Amino acid sequence: MPQHDILVIGGGPGGYVAAIRAAQLGQNVACVEKERALGGTCLRIGCIPSKALLESSERYYEARHALAPHGIEVGNVKLDLAAMLARKDKVVETLTKGIDGLFKKNKVTRYLGTARLTAPGKAVAETKDGPVEITAKHIILATGSNPATLPGVELDGDRVGTSTEALSYDKVPKTLVVIGGGYIGMELGSVWNRLGSKVTVVEYLNRILPGTDSELASEALTIFQKQGIEFHLGKRVTGARAAKGGKTGGAKNGAVVEVEGMDPIHAERVLLAVGRMPYTEGLGLETVGIQLDKKGRIPVDDFFRTSAEGVYAIGDVIEGPMLAHKAEEEGIACVEQIVKDYSHVNYDAIPAVIFTEPEIAAVGRTEDELKEQNVPYRKGSFPFRANGRALSLGNSTGKVKVLANAETDRVLGVHILGPRAGDLIAEAAAAIQFGATSEDIARTCHAHPTLAEAFKEAAMSVTGKAISY
Repeated sequence: MPQHDILVIGGGPGGYVAAIRAAQLGQNVACVEKERALGGTCLRIGCIPSKALLESSERYYEARHALAPHGIEVGNVKLDLAAMLARKDKVVETLTKGIDGLFKKNKVTRYLGTARLTAPGKAVAETKDGPVEITAKHIILATGSNPATLPGVELDGDRVGTSTEALSYDKVPKTLVVIGGGYIGMELGSVWNRLGSKVTVVEYLNRILPGTDSELASEALTIFQKQGIEFHLGKRVTGARAAKGGKTGGAKNGAVVEVEGMDPIHAERVLLAVGRMPYTEGLGLETVGIQLDKKGRIPVDDFFRTSAEGVYAIGDVIEGPMLAHKAEEEGIACVEQIVKDYSHVNYDAIPAVIFTEPEIAAVGRTEDELKEQNVPYRKGSFPFRANGRALSLGNSTGKVKVLANAETDRVLGVHILGPRAGDLIAEAAAAIQFGATSEDIARTCHAHPTLAEAFKEAAMSVTGKAISY
Protein backbone atom coordinates (compact mmCIF):
# COMPACT_ATOMS: atom_id res chain seq x y z
CA MET A 1 0.00 0.00 0.00
CA PRO A 2 1.65 3.29 -1.14
CA GLN A 3 2.21 5.77 1.67
CA HIS A 4 2.58 9.52 1.20
CA ASP A 5 2.80 12.61 3.35
CA ILE A 6 0.30 14.48 1.18
CA LEU A 7 -2.17 13.14 -1.37
CA VAL A 8 -3.78 15.65 -3.76
CA ILE A 9 -6.96 14.57 -5.54
CA GLY A 10 -7.25 16.63 -8.71
CA GLY A 11 -4.56 17.89 -11.10
CA GLY A 12 -6.00 21.30 -11.99
CA PRO A 13 -4.50 24.70 -11.10
CA GLY A 14 -5.12 24.26 -7.38
CA GLY A 15 -4.12 20.62 -7.27
CA TYR A 16 -0.95 20.63 -9.34
CA VAL A 17 0.34 23.81 -7.69
CA ALA A 18 -0.34 22.34 -4.24
CA ALA A 19 1.47 19.13 -5.18
CA ILE A 20 4.53 20.93 -6.50
CA ARG A 21 4.73 23.30 -3.53
CA ALA A 22 4.43 20.39 -1.10
CA ALA A 23 7.25 18.58 -2.88
CA GLN A 24 9.39 21.74 -2.71
CA LEU A 25 8.87 21.68 1.05
CA GLY A 26 10.28 18.18 1.27
CA GLN A 27 7.05 16.20 1.40
CA ASN A 28 6.41 12.82 -0.20
CA VAL A 29 3.57 13.83 -2.53
CA ALA A 30 1.12 12.04 -4.80
CA CYS A 31 -1.54 13.41 -7.13
CA VAL A 32 -4.53 11.56 -8.60
CA GLU A 33 -5.95 13.01 -11.82
CA LYS A 34 -8.42 11.26 -14.13
CA GLU A 35 -7.28 12.96 -17.34
CA ARG A 36 -3.97 12.00 -18.90
CA ALA A 37 -3.15 15.66 -19.51
CA LEU A 38 -2.54 17.59 -16.30
CA GLY A 39 -3.86 21.10 -15.77
CA GLY A 40 -7.55 20.47 -15.17
CA THR A 41 -10.42 22.23 -16.88
CA CYS A 42 -8.54 25.53 -16.97
CA LEU A 43 -5.65 24.26 -19.01
CA ARG A 44 -7.37 21.62 -21.14
CA ILE A 45 -10.84 22.98 -21.91
CA GLY A 46 -11.12 26.36 -20.19
CA CYS A 47 -8.86 29.34 -19.54
CA ILE A 48 -6.01 28.53 -21.90
CA PRO A 49 -7.79 27.28 -25.04
CA SER A 50 -10.39 30.04 -24.79
CA LYS A 51 -7.68 32.70 -24.53
CA ALA A 52 -5.87 31.18 -27.50
CA LEU A 53 -9.06 31.46 -29.56
CA LEU A 54 -9.78 34.95 -28.26
CA GLU A 55 -6.33 36.08 -29.38
CA SER A 56 -6.54 34.40 -32.78
CA SER A 57 -10.05 35.66 -33.48
CA GLU A 58 -9.03 39.20 -32.54
CA ARG A 59 -6.06 39.03 -34.93
CA TYR A 60 -8.43 37.87 -37.67
CA TYR A 61 -10.87 40.67 -36.92
CA GLU A 62 -8.10 43.28 -36.91
CA ALA A 63 -6.75 42.05 -40.23
CA ARG A 64 -10.19 42.46 -41.78
CA HIS A 65 -11.40 45.64 -40.12
CA ALA A 66 -8.81 47.53 -38.08
CA LEU A 67 -5.55 47.83 -40.01
CA ALA A 68 -6.52 50.47 -42.56
CA PRO A 69 -6.32 53.37 -40.04
CA HIS A 70 -2.71 52.33 -39.42
CA GLY A 71 -1.95 52.71 -43.12
CA ILE A 72 -1.84 48.95 -43.72
CA GLU A 73 -3.69 47.59 -46.73
CA VAL A 74 -4.39 43.88 -46.88
CA GLY A 75 -5.95 41.73 -49.54
CA ASN A 76 -8.69 39.17 -49.20
CA VAL A 77 -8.32 37.90 -45.64
CA LYS A 78 -9.44 34.29 -45.27
CA LEU A 79 -10.17 32.24 -42.19
CA ASP A 80 -8.50 28.86 -41.76
CA LEU A 81 -10.49 27.61 -38.78
CA ALA A 82 -8.73 24.26 -38.72
CA ALA A 83 -5.34 25.97 -38.38
CA MET A 84 -6.72 28.26 -35.68
CA LEU A 85 -8.02 25.30 -33.68
CA ALA A 86 -4.76 23.42 -34.20
CA ARG A 87 -2.81 26.36 -32.78
CA LYS A 88 -5.11 26.38 -29.77
CA ASP A 89 -4.52 22.67 -29.23
CA LYS A 90 -0.76 23.12 -29.56
CA VAL A 91 -0.73 25.81 -26.85
CA VAL A 92 -2.67 23.47 -24.56
CA GLU A 93 -0.37 20.53 -25.32
CA THR A 94 2.75 22.58 -24.60
CA LEU A 95 1.49 23.68 -21.20
CA THR A 96 0.11 20.32 -20.10
CA LYS A 97 3.39 18.63 -20.99
CA GLY A 98 5.14 21.34 -19.02
CA ILE A 99 3.22 20.42 -15.87
CA ASP A 100 4.01 16.75 -16.42
CA GLY A 101 7.67 17.72 -16.56
CA LEU A 102 7.36 19.72 -13.33
CA PHE A 103 5.84 16.69 -11.60
CA LYS A 104 8.82 14.59 -12.66
CA LYS A 105 11.30 17.30 -11.69
CA ASN A 106 9.78 17.61 -8.22
CA LYS A 107 9.28 13.83 -7.83
CA VAL A 108 5.50 14.01 -7.46
CA THR A 109 3.96 10.53 -7.80
CA ARG A 110 1.21 10.50 -10.42
CA TYR A 111 -1.82 8.21 -10.40
CA LEU A 112 -3.91 8.27 -13.58
CA GLY A 113 -7.51 7.70 -12.58
CA THR A 114 -10.15 8.78 -10.10
CA ALA A 115 -9.95 8.64 -6.32
CA ARG A 116 -12.34 8.34 -3.43
CA LEU A 117 -11.90 8.57 0.32
CA THR A 118 -12.39 5.31 2.21
CA ALA A 119 -11.42 6.36 5.75
CA PRO A 120 -9.46 9.11 7.49
CA GLY A 121 -6.02 9.14 5.87
CA LYS A 122 -6.99 6.55 3.26
CA ALA A 123 -8.15 6.64 -0.35
CA VAL A 124 -8.49 4.34 -3.33
CA ALA A 125 -7.33 5.38 -6.79
CA GLU A 126 -9.16 3.63 -9.61
CA THR A 127 -6.56 3.27 -12.36
CA LYS A 128 -6.52 1.35 -15.64
CA ASP A 129 -4.43 -1.29 -13.90
CA GLY A 130 -6.96 -1.68 -11.11
CA PRO A 131 -7.59 -0.07 -7.73
CA VAL A 132 -4.64 1.24 -5.71
CA GLU A 133 -5.07 1.76 -1.98
CA ILE A 134 -3.21 4.83 -0.74
CA THR A 135 -2.52 6.13 2.74
CA ALA A 136 -1.56 9.73 3.44
CA LYS A 137 -1.18 11.92 6.51
CA HIS A 138 -2.97 14.72 4.71
CA ILE A 139 -5.41 14.63 1.79
CA ILE A 140 -6.25 17.73 -0.28
CA LEU A 141 -9.43 17.74 -2.37
CA ALA A 142 -9.00 19.87 -5.51
CA THR A 143 -11.41 18.37 -8.02
CA GLY A 144 -12.64 21.65 -9.52
CA SER A 145 -16.01 22.20 -11.16
CA ASN A 146 -18.29 21.24 -14.05
CA PRO A 147 -20.54 23.41 -16.25
CA ALA A 148 -23.87 24.13 -14.56
CA THR A 149 -27.00 22.89 -16.28
CA LEU A 150 -30.43 24.43 -16.69
CA PRO A 151 -33.85 22.71 -16.51
CA GLY A 152 -35.25 22.12 -19.98
CA VAL A 153 -31.93 22.51 -21.76
CA GLU A 154 -31.13 19.21 -23.48
CA LEU A 155 -27.37 18.98 -23.93
CA ASP A 156 -26.45 16.72 -26.84
CA GLY A 157 -22.79 17.70 -27.18
CA ASP A 158 -23.39 18.90 -30.72
CA ARG A 159 -26.14 21.40 -31.46
CA VAL A 160 -26.67 22.22 -27.78
CA GLY A 161 -23.48 22.14 -25.75
CA THR A 162 -21.29 23.76 -23.13
CA SER A 163 -18.05 25.71 -23.32
CA THR A 164 -16.21 22.46 -24.03
CA GLU A 165 -17.92 22.03 -27.38
CA ALA A 166 -17.79 25.77 -28.16
CA LEU A 167 -14.00 25.61 -28.10
CA SER A 168 -13.95 23.19 -31.02
CA TYR A 169 -16.77 23.87 -33.47
CA ASP A 170 -15.67 22.40 -36.80
CA LYS A 171 -17.06 25.39 -38.68
CA VAL A 172 -18.26 28.87 -37.83
CA PRO A 173 -21.98 28.62 -37.02
CA LYS A 174 -24.09 31.07 -38.98
CA THR A 175 -26.11 31.69 -35.83
CA LEU A 176 -25.21 31.04 -32.20
CA VAL A 177 -27.39 31.52 -29.13
CA VAL A 178 -25.51 31.94 -25.87
CA ILE A 179 -27.54 31.18 -22.76
CA GLY A 180 -25.93 33.26 -20.03
CA GLY A 181 -24.26 36.67 -20.12
CA GLY A 182 -21.44 35.92 -17.70
CA TYR A 183 -17.74 35.90 -18.49
CA ILE A 184 -17.73 32.47 -20.19
CA GLY A 185 -20.65 33.35 -22.44
CA MET A 186 -19.24 36.75 -23.34
CA GLU A 187 -15.74 35.46 -24.07
CA LEU A 188 -16.81 32.58 -26.31
CA GLY A 189 -19.62 34.63 -27.81
CA SER A 190 -17.01 37.22 -28.74
CA VAL A 191 -14.83 34.59 -30.41
CA TRP A 192 -17.53 33.36 -32.77
CA ASN A 193 -18.93 36.84 -33.35
CA ARG A 194 -15.52 37.98 -34.62
CA LEU A 195 -15.27 34.94 -36.87
CA GLY A 196 -18.58 35.72 -38.52
CA SER A 197 -21.36 34.16 -36.47
CA LYS A 198 -24.54 36.05 -35.63
CA VAL A 199 -24.49 35.82 -31.83
CA THR A 200 -27.51 36.28 -29.59
CA VAL A 201 -27.12 36.32 -25.80
CA VAL A 202 -30.07 35.50 -23.53
CA GLU A 203 -29.54 36.44 -19.87
CA TYR A 204 -31.92 35.92 -16.96
CA LEU A 205 -30.76 39.06 -15.15
CA ASN A 206 -31.36 42.60 -16.36
CA ARG A 207 -27.64 43.07 -16.89
CA ILE A 208 -24.62 41.19 -18.19
CA LEU A 209 -21.51 40.13 -16.28
CA PRO A 210 -23.06 39.64 -12.82
CA GLY A 211 -20.64 40.36 -10.00
CA THR A 212 -18.74 43.01 -11.92
CA ASP A 213 -19.08 46.74 -11.30
CA SER A 214 -22.46 47.68 -12.77
CA GLU A 215 -21.19 50.95 -14.27
CA LEU A 216 -18.52 49.19 -16.30
CA ALA A 217 -20.84 46.30 -17.16
CA SER A 218 -23.32 48.78 -18.62
CA GLU A 219 -20.60 50.41 -20.73
CA ALA A 220 -19.40 47.00 -21.85
CA LEU A 221 -22.94 46.08 -22.96
CA THR A 222 -23.05 49.11 -25.25
CA ILE A 223 -19.67 48.17 -26.74
CA PHE A 224 -20.69 44.55 -27.36
CA GLN A 225 -23.91 45.68 -29.02
CA LYS A 226 -21.89 47.90 -31.37
CA GLN A 227 -19.78 44.84 -32.19
CA GLY A 228 -22.95 43.14 -33.45
CA ILE A 229 -23.94 40.93 -30.54
CA GLU A 230 -27.66 40.90 -29.82
CA PHE A 231 -28.92 40.75 -26.24
CA HIS A 232 -32.17 39.72 -24.57
CA LEU A 233 -31.85 40.67 -20.91
CA GLY A 234 -34.24 39.82 -18.09
CA LYS A 235 -35.40 36.75 -20.03
CA ARG A 236 -35.74 33.21 -18.71
CA VAL A 237 -34.83 30.30 -20.95
CA THR A 238 -37.35 27.51 -20.45
CA GLY A 239 -35.84 25.01 -22.85
CA ALA A 240 -33.37 24.30 -25.62
CA ARG A 241 -33.01 21.27 -27.84
CA ALA A 242 -31.62 20.07 -31.13
CA ALA A 243 -34.10 20.44 -33.99
CA LYS A 244 -34.55 17.32 -36.09
CA GLY A 245 -34.97 17.82 -39.83
CA GLY A 246 -35.65 20.97 -41.77
CA LYS A 247 -33.49 24.06 -41.86
CA THR A 248 -33.27 26.15 -38.71
CA GLY A 249 -30.90 28.89 -37.67
CA GLY A 250 -29.08 28.78 -40.98
CA ALA A 251 -28.33 25.06 -40.89
CA LYS A 252 -30.09 21.77 -41.27
CA ASN A 253 -30.77 20.17 -37.90
CA GLY A 254 -29.97 23.26 -35.88
CA ALA A 255 -31.44 24.03 -32.46
CA VAL A 256 -34.40 25.78 -30.87
CA VAL A 257 -34.26 27.91 -27.72
CA GLU A 258 -37.49 28.60 -25.88
CA VAL A 259 -37.58 31.88 -23.97
CA GLU A 260 -40.37 33.00 -21.68
CA GLY A 261 -42.36 35.84 -23.24
CA MET A 262 -40.66 35.54 -26.65
CA ASP A 263 -41.00 33.57 -29.85
CA PRO A 264 -38.62 30.59 -30.02
CA ILE A 265 -35.12 31.45 -31.24
CA HIS A 266 -33.72 29.20 -33.96
CA ALA A 267 -29.96 28.83 -34.22
CA GLU A 268 -27.36 26.59 -35.76
CA ARG A 269 -25.78 26.03 -32.35
CA VAL A 270 -26.51 26.81 -28.71
CA LEU A 271 -23.95 27.44 -25.97
CA LEU A 272 -25.10 26.92 -22.39
CA ALA A 273 -22.95 29.15 -20.15
CA VAL A 274 -24.79 29.71 -16.87
CA GLY A 275 -21.87 29.17 -14.53
CA ARG A 276 -20.18 26.19 -12.96
CA MET A 277 -20.89 23.78 -10.11
CA PRO A 278 -18.42 22.17 -7.67
CA TYR A 279 -17.38 18.68 -8.75
CA THR A 280 -17.58 16.40 -5.70
CA GLU A 281 -19.23 13.32 -7.18
CA GLY A 282 -17.62 10.02 -6.26
CA LEU A 283 -15.19 11.48 -3.72
CA GLY A 284 -16.53 9.34 -0.88
CA LEU A 285 -17.11 12.35 1.34
CA GLU A 286 -19.75 10.47 3.29
CA THR A 287 -17.19 7.91 4.44
CA VAL A 288 -15.40 10.57 6.49
CA GLY A 289 -18.48 12.52 7.53
CA ILE A 290 -18.16 15.54 5.22
CA GLN A 291 -21.48 17.18 4.34
CA LEU A 292 -21.87 19.65 1.49
CA ASP A 293 -23.44 23.08 1.97
CA LYS A 294 -26.61 24.23 0.19
CA LYS A 295 -24.64 25.14 -2.92
CA GLY A 296 -22.86 21.81 -3.14
CA ARG A 297 -19.57 23.12 -1.80
CA ILE A 298 -17.26 21.56 0.78
CA PRO A 299 -17.23 23.65 3.99
CA VAL A 300 -13.75 24.54 5.26
CA ASP A 301 -12.27 26.76 7.97
CA ASP A 302 -9.77 29.57 7.47
CA PHE A 303 -6.99 27.00 6.98
CA PHE A 304 -8.87 24.89 4.37
CA ARG A 305 -9.56 22.13 6.89
CA THR A 306 -12.79 20.17 6.39
CA SER A 307 -14.77 18.54 9.20
CA ALA A 308 -12.75 15.34 8.65
CA GLU A 309 -9.37 15.04 10.35
CA GLY A 310 -6.50 15.39 7.89
CA VAL A 311 -8.76 16.26 4.90
CA TYR A 312 -8.53 19.68 3.24
CA ALA A 313 -10.27 21.29 0.26
CA ILE A 314 -9.34 24.13 -2.10
CA GLY A 315 -10.41 25.78 -5.34
CA ASP A 316 -13.79 25.49 -7.00
CA VAL A 317 -15.13 22.94 -4.50
CA ILE A 318 -15.11 25.52 -1.69
CA GLU A 319 -16.66 28.95 -1.25
CA GLY A 320 -15.40 31.86 -3.34
CA PRO A 321 -14.95 32.84 -6.98
CA MET A 322 -14.18 29.98 -9.34
CA LEU A 323 -10.88 31.33 -10.61
CA ALA A 324 -7.76 29.37 -11.45
CA HIS A 325 -5.44 31.80 -9.68
CA LYS A 326 -7.62 31.75 -6.57
CA ALA A 327 -7.23 27.96 -6.51
CA GLU A 328 -3.47 28.30 -6.96
CA GLU A 329 -3.17 30.70 -4.04
CA GLU A 330 -5.24 28.36 -1.90
CA GLY A 331 -3.15 25.37 -2.93
CA ILE A 332 0.06 27.02 -1.79
CA ALA A 333 -1.50 28.39 1.40
CA CYS A 334 -3.04 25.02 2.28
CA VAL A 335 0.25 23.18 1.89
CA GLU A 336 2.20 25.81 3.82
CA GLN A 337 -0.36 25.59 6.61
CA ILE A 338 0.16 21.82 6.75
CA VAL A 339 3.95 21.93 6.63
CA LYS A 340 4.84 25.31 8.16
CA ASP A 341 1.74 25.89 10.33
CA TYR A 342 1.07 29.25 8.66
CA SER A 343 -0.94 30.38 5.66
CA HIS A 344 -2.93 33.32 4.42
CA VAL A 345 -4.91 34.32 1.35
CA ASN A 346 -6.10 37.91 1.03
CA TYR A 347 -9.38 37.46 -0.82
CA ASP A 348 -9.78 41.22 -1.20
CA ALA A 349 -6.72 41.22 -3.46
CA ILE A 350 -7.73 38.48 -5.90
CA PRO A 351 -8.22 39.98 -9.37
CA ALA A 352 -10.66 38.83 -12.03
CA VAL A 353 -10.34 39.33 -15.78
CA ILE A 354 -12.79 38.95 -18.66
CA PHE A 355 -10.85 38.60 -21.90
CA THR A 356 -13.32 40.20 -24.28
CA GLU A 357 -12.35 43.15 -26.47
CA PRO A 358 -11.96 45.44 -24.70
CA GLU A 359 -10.83 43.49 -21.68
CA ILE A 360 -12.52 43.95 -18.32
CA ALA A 361 -10.56 43.53 -15.07
CA ALA A 362 -11.27 44.16 -11.43
CA VAL A 363 -9.90 43.68 -7.94
CA GLY A 364 -11.44 44.52 -4.60
CA ARG A 365 -14.97 45.73 -4.01
CA THR A 366 -17.36 47.20 -6.55
CA GLU A 367 -19.10 50.52 -6.17
CA ASP A 368 -22.38 48.62 -5.80
CA GLU A 369 -20.98 46.69 -2.83
CA LEU A 370 -19.66 49.81 -1.13
CA LYS A 371 -23.07 51.45 -1.40
CA GLU A 372 -24.82 48.36 -0.02
CA GLN A 373 -22.37 48.18 2.89
CA ASN A 374 -22.61 51.93 3.59
CA VAL A 375 -18.84 52.32 3.27
CA PRO A 376 -17.80 55.95 2.74
CA TYR A 377 -15.79 56.18 -0.46
CA ARG A 378 -14.45 58.53 -3.10
CA LYS A 379 -14.25 57.68 -6.77
CA GLY A 380 -11.74 58.63 -9.40
CA SER A 381 -11.79 57.65 -13.06
CA PHE A 382 -9.77 58.30 -16.18
CA PRO A 383 -10.74 57.53 -19.80
CA PHE A 384 -8.33 55.78 -22.14
CA ARG A 385 -9.24 58.28 -24.84
CA ALA A 386 -7.04 60.76 -22.92
CA ASN A 387 -4.12 58.33 -22.71
CA GLY A 388 -1.35 58.74 -25.30
CA ARG A 389 -0.42 55.06 -25.46
CA ALA A 390 -4.03 53.97 -25.96
CA LEU A 391 -4.46 56.45 -28.78
CA SER A 392 -1.26 55.24 -30.45
CA LEU A 393 -2.52 51.67 -30.20
CA GLY A 394 -5.75 52.71 -31.85
CA ASN A 395 -7.60 51.22 -28.89
CA SER A 396 -8.89 53.94 -26.58
CA THR A 397 -12.26 52.58 -25.48
CA GLY A 398 -13.05 52.39 -21.77
CA LYS A 399 -11.59 53.74 -18.56
CA VAL A 400 -9.93 53.04 -15.21
CA LYS A 401 -11.99 53.49 -12.05
CA VAL A 402 -10.46 53.72 -8.56
CA LEU A 403 -12.50 53.49 -5.36
CA ALA A 404 -10.86 54.66 -2.14
CA ASN A 405 -12.03 54.92 1.46
CA ALA A 406 -13.23 58.49 2.06
CA GLU A 407 -11.69 58.54 5.53
CA THR A 408 -8.40 56.64 5.16
CA ASP A 409 -7.86 56.94 1.37
CA ARG A 410 -6.98 53.24 1.22
CA VAL A 411 -7.81 51.70 -2.16
CA LEU A 412 -10.89 49.51 -1.85
CA GLY A 413 -11.42 48.53 -5.48
CA VAL A 414 -10.11 49.09 -9.00
CA HIS A 415 -12.13 48.41 -12.14
CA ILE A 416 -10.77 48.65 -15.67
CA LEU A 417 -12.52 48.46 -19.03
CA GLY A 418 -10.06 48.90 -21.82
CA PRO A 419 -6.92 47.75 -23.62
CA ARG A 420 -4.83 45.16 -21.76
CA ALA A 421 -6.88 45.56 -18.60
CA GLY A 422 -5.88 42.04 -17.59
CA ASP A 423 -2.24 43.09 -17.34
CA LEU A 424 -2.93 46.49 -15.78
CA ILE A 425 -4.93 44.99 -12.90
CA ALA A 426 -1.78 43.41 -11.41
CA GLU A 427 -0.58 46.78 -10.11
CA ALA A 428 -3.97 47.40 -8.54
CA ALA A 429 -3.91 43.99 -6.85
CA ALA A 430 -0.48 44.75 -5.41
CA ALA A 431 -1.74 48.12 -4.18
CA ILE A 432 -4.62 46.51 -2.30
CA GLN A 433 -2.42 43.71 -1.00
CA PHE A 434 -0.07 46.21 0.62
CA GLY A 435 -2.77 48.62 1.80
CA ALA A 436 -1.85 51.45 -0.56
CA THR A 437 -3.79 54.71 -0.69
CA SER A 438 -4.84 56.52 -3.82
CA GLU A 439 -2.17 59.10 -2.97
CA ASP A 440 0.48 56.34 -2.87
CA ILE A 441 -0.43 55.39 -6.43
CA ALA A 442 -0.68 59.02 -7.55
CA ARG A 443 2.81 59.77 -6.23
CA THR A 444 4.36 56.70 -7.88
CA CYS A 445 6.15 57.59 -11.11
CA HIS A 446 4.72 55.71 -14.09
CA ALA A 447 6.61 55.44 -17.37
CA HIS A 448 5.40 57.54 -20.29
CA PRO A 449 3.75 56.79 -22.62
CA THR A 450 2.09 53.70 -21.14
CA LEU A 451 -1.40 52.45 -20.45
CA ALA A 452 -0.49 52.26 -16.77
CA GLU A 453 -0.54 56.06 -16.64
CA ALA A 454 -4.33 55.80 -16.81
CA PHE A 455 -4.26 54.02 -13.45
CA LYS A 456 -2.12 56.79 -11.95
CA GLU A 457 -4.43 59.48 -13.37
CA ALA A 458 -7.52 57.67 -12.03
CA ALA A 459 -5.88 57.59 -8.59
CA MET A 460 -5.14 61.30 -8.88
CA SER A 461 -8.76 61.86 -9.87
CA VAL A 462 -9.91 60.48 -6.51
CA THR A 463 -8.96 63.87 -5.03
CA GLY A 464 -9.75 65.85 -8.18
CA LYS A 465 -6.11 66.23 -9.24
CA ALA A 466 -5.97 64.39 -12.57
CA ILE A 467 -3.60 66.20 -14.93
CA SER A 468 -4.58 64.98 -18.38
CA TYR A 469 -8.35 65.05 -18.14
